[in-house]
Formats: sequence, structure tokens, C-alpha cells
Amino acid sequence: MTLVSDAHADHGATFRDRGGREVVDHYGRPESAARAVRNVVGTIEMGYGVLAVRGEDRVEFVDNAVTNRVPAEDGAGCYALLLDPQGGIETDMYVYNAGERLLVFTPPERAEPLLEDWSSKVFIQDVDLRDASAEFGVFGVHGPMATEKVASVLNHAGAPEPALTFERGTMVDAGVTVIATDNPLGEDGYEVVCAAEDAGDVFDTLVNRGLNAAPFGYRTWDVLATEAGTPLFEYELEGTVPNVLGLRNGLDFEKGCYVGQEVVSRVENQGRPSRRLVGLRLGGEPDADADADSPDDALPDAGAAVFAGDAAVGEVTRAVASPTLDEPIALALVEYDLDATDLAVRVAGDEVSAELSDLPFVDGSVRSARLPRYED
Repeated sequence: MTLVSDAHADHGATFRDRGGREVVDHYGRPESAARAVRNVVGTIEMGYGVLAVRGEDRVEFVDNAVTNRVPAEDGAGCYALLLDPQGGIETDMYVYNAGERLLVFTPPERAEPLLEDWSSKVFIQDVDLRDASAEFGVFGVHGPMATEKVASVLNHAGAPEPALTFERGTMVDAGVTVIATDNPLGEDGYEVVCAAEDAGDVFDTLVNRGLNAAPFGYRTWDVLATEAGTPLFEYELEGTVPNVLGLRNGLDFEKGCYVGQEVVSRVENQGRPSRRLVGLRLGGEPDADADADSPDDALPDAGAAVFAGDAAVGEVTRAVASPTLDEPIALALVEYDLDATDLAVRVAGDEVSAELSDLPFVDGSVRSARLPRYED
């Protein structure tokens, strides 16, 4: 459940379930919120699950499980994946070294399974694991003015850099940790972490104090992440081999064994995966002014087939009406060597024209670190 439901409701929020956790869907005009984030700055309450990992062997234990190097120094983090034996992604995560503990931020539905999995693998190591999701509030701050926003309300510290490093300070009287994100929305971004009991004051500070930040929900988040070409766990990552997504920022090809590494290495050594993630510009006009609660029937569903002539060459992973471009767009997994220009997707039983597009669809103030990259 969101930690500041009353404050969200005061802003006209509509809520929804995301991975078993209540989050804000939108505040009535998600397309206007998207433009505010693209042009200035916005803030969102994040719906993470959080694991706390303590003990002398904490860094070694987590490092041995995931696809990227876990930093040994306080104040640094990494983006990493946990894979199954076939190389499919079981979860993505951010791992931060907070001194005497690691904090692992996961999609909300993955925190409990990850805790059970890792707890079963602790043998003689000095490692203590627990679910700390209820202890923290996490708020994202994104937009070309995000640095100025953070600077206007953060005391006793400056905005951190580079990506996935953090600084400790205060906002009003609340102790906070401010993390430089890897820019999943294609704009400068930070995450502000606070104790759960301080979440109301921190949210109010981010929205109303210093440089104001427009509140936005996960409907806007999904649209902006699509425009930025950022693959997300619930749409593209779950069950997919990371090479297929070009998710190279989550992989360290030099580190030792982890579950699924053999598959990742084999695909890497082949030079290319069988499929890749691409952008599609879709025929038809998005109804950007439609009521936020009304489904947009002009968009294909996840899993809709992509056709080149009569041949199915892939499937849509998600589609949105882009307020920045004023047209419908989609991400899709297609055959790696696809170069056809005459494409189509199925929408409510009808075929709609589609055109391959370079990613990102929208160049914001920065590029997402998850932007697909392929090494031929």
C-alpha cells in the first residue's frame, strides 16, 4: 500500500495494483503529467520491494548470485539481474552498498520470492536477510530540471553523481538518501529514500517546496519509459534472456559464475541473439484527450503479432499513446535480422500499419542506461 494515500488523494489520485502493491495510476490527466516531466520535473512514489542484507559475507553472497558486480564501497550501487538456469530473467534489481548493509530494490512482487530463494542458499556464510519493504518510502524525481529540484530542497549534501551513487542529507527535518538513477525515463533522475514515517513530509517537500514538481503516477511512468526505449520487468524482462533485450548495463561479462551465465555467454559468443527489442510507430491517431479511465481501443495488446506481409515476425510487448509525439507507439520483440518496412500489427482483429523506429522514440535530457544495445 502507498505510504501517503491521503496526500495522493488530495491531488485527485486514482490507484491501481502493481505487482501486489497499491500505487498511483494517475491524477486525472496523465498526458499532461507526462509533458510536465518532459519539460520541467515531476515526482512519483515508487512501488519497490526492498530487501536488507547484512553480515560479513553480504557483498560476496549477493555478487555470486547476480549478473553484475556488487560494489564493495559505501555510497555506490549497481543494476543487476537474477537469472534462471535457461538464462531467463527472474527479476531485475538495484543493489546499493549502504555501509553495514546492502539494500536490494526489486519489483514489488519479487521481494518475497527473492527472500525465500536467497534464504534457502545461506549455509555457512555470515549473511542475514529480511524484507524491509515497509520501512522505507521511495520517491522518484525526474525531468530536465530534476537536479535543480533536488538542490532546492536537499540540505547538507549535493545532488549525487554519477549514476547509481548516493548522498545522505535532509529534507526539512527528515533524513534522506538521494540516489542518482540510471535515467529510465530518458530524463535526469533521482530517487529519494526516507524512513516510512517521514514519507508524508518528504512527498510534500518534493511537490510543494523549492522548485515545484508535478506528481505523476505509473500510467505516465509507463508512457515515458516507452518513449525512452526502456525495457521494464513486467512487460519485457520477465522470462527473457537479457541479450535479447540488449540489456548490457545489467551484465558484467568478466565476472565469475552465476546461474544462467552459460546461456548469456553462449548467446554473446554467437554474436547476436535470435530476437531484438525494437520500436514501432503505429498507424492511427492516439486519443490523448480521452478520459484517463477509458481504454484506448486503437492500441494493440501485449502479445499482439507483428506481421511482415503474411509472416508473423514478432510480438508487441507494450503500446502507448505518446503525448510527446502525439502518435501511438509500441515496443516489440522481433526477428533479429528483420529489415522489412511494410509491417502491421493486429488491433481488435484488424491490421494496423507499423513502421520500425530507432530507439529512443524521444530524446530527453539524457538517455536511459537500459536503452537496448547490440554487439554485432
